[in-house]
Amino acid sequence: MKGYVYILASARNGTLYTAVTRDLAGRLYEHQNELTPGFTSKYGVKTLVWFEEHDLLTTAITREKTIKKWPRQWKLNLIEWENPEWEDISFHLLGL
Repeated sequence: MKGYVYILASARNGTLYTAVTRDLAGRLYEHQNELTPGFTSKYGVKTLVWFEEHDLLTTAITREKTIKKWPRQWKLNLIEWENPEWEDISFHLLGL
């Protein structure tokens, strides 16, 4: 079963949220509509700025744990390498 690691942001260089899910489109919908109370709702973290697809959920979980341990600057570099304008890339989910 596939898994996705993703990073949401409140704004460019703002608050970041890193997580893993099996259903990225569904989970993003929950974040953007504040359907699940918690960190993202509290801090307005709704913009998908980076994600990575993995063939196995277990691999995605391992990658998420690794990224969460990284210094903030490494996460910023990861986002800016693929999304230098910090655009909402949720339109990429249309094909998932």
